[in-house]
Amino acid sequence: MLVINKGFSKLSKEEKIDWIVSQYFINPQEAKQTVTQYWNSDENIQKLHDEFIENTITNFYLPLGVAPNFIINGKNYTIPMAVEESSVVAAAAKAAKFWSERGGFKATVLNTEKIGQVHFLFSGNFEKLNTFFQSIKAQFFADTENFTKNMQKRGGGILDITLVDKTNELPNYFQLHATFNTKDSMGANFINTCLEQFAKTLENQAQYYEAFSEEGKKIQIIMSILSNYVPNCLVRAEVSCPIEQLSDDAAIDSKEFAEKFVTAIKIAEIEPYRAVTHNKGIMNGIDAVVLATGNDFRAIEAGAHAYASRNGKYSSLSHAKIENGIFTFWIDIPLALGTIGGLTNLHPLVKFSMEMLGKPNAEELMKIVAVTGLAQNFAAVRSLTTTGIQKGHMKMHLMNILNQHHATKQEKQQVLDYFSNTTISHSLVVDYLEKIRS
Repeated sequence: MLVINKGFSKLSKEEKIDWIVSQYFINPQEAKQTVTQYWNSDENIQKLHDEFIENTITNFYLPLGVAPNFIINGKNYTIPMAVEESSVVAAAAKAAKFWSERGGFKATVLNTEKIGQVHFLFSGNFEKLNTFFQSIKAQFFADTENFTKNMQKRGGGILDITLVDKTNELPNYFQLHATFNTKDSMGANFINTCLEQFAKTLENQAQYYEAFSEEGKKIQIIMSILSNYVPNCLVRAEVSCPIEQLSDDAAIDSKEFAEKFVTAIKIAEIEPYRAVTHNKGIMNGIDAVVLATGNDFRAIEAGAHAYASRNGKYSSLSHAKIENGIFTFWIDIPLALGTIGGLTNLHPLVKFSMEMLGKPNAEELMKIVAVTGLAQNFAAVRSLTTTGIQKGHMKMHLMNILNQHHATKQEKQQVLDYFSNTTISHSLVVDYLEKIRS
């Protein structure tokens, strides 16, 4: 039976839970216990978490791990990573240690420009619209002065506003395309506030522009919103070393490994099916740090994948080359991150993570995140081109399988010993577990 609860948002947290468990669960008491056991014992901390989002009923835990030994521009970092997938943190840590012995990672912020747009319809003449826009351009800055003065004090603010004609793609469609520098904040609220004022200014000023016909004065604002595609908010991370230093395994020839690695990257550059999985591995590292530092990983994901398609075909975010006996591996990636505002000043574990990183500013955090993505990618491609991805991944996944089947401490040790040099699969683990239990 379809049940609509029209007053759900007005219920208390306990009332919401009672309604949910009574409507959807065979054993309401057991379901309620599952929900409440994840509440924080400190009422103030729990209240803080309750107020992060709407209709909160409990906390959803993700492991917070750390990857030590990251040398970035000569500075040593231990990087926090919030992620549910096994082997991700281990892979990042392994890559970090490997490159710490070869000069570490270099990272450079190339630009910090962010973007927002006012989308509107205008049925009049473009030349008249452009002349109008130029005549009121200064007004956009003046009308947003109250919003921008604090950002300007920090060295940020509105960079530029341009008028874009998109009528070839959609009839009567134009944009105000604005660029911003939001310094250490991600700046979403700041940008959107400015854009909404731009829209009001555009509409209001059009009413008094004598060159417009009555029809031309009817500018229709469709929406005003920031873009998560920020190709000019860009950071580069890279590593390099002589080919002969590229292997730390006597069984792996350095030259052969370097050539296979570069070829694997080139495959990801030209083959979208490979590129998607390749870039997913990069985002394993990036998302984990973005989440641990209270930033918006969905925005970062969307922007990164758009950037990977910027040339009309989805391609690898990372690149590699061999020149004059030197192996170089690098990534250019857009990262609109903030270190003030949002959860960065509220979530206790976000504050913990930021302090662990030395309280970085936005540009420093961009470097850290990009490096983590590159490290993750190096570890994955290295495994793929040498031992294969499953050997390491399944070893890390083994504990998840054992926990799923409620293995005891003794059973876990027996299984770990047995599979130390044996191919691991879910079915083989379950079969062996049943064998030792029989």
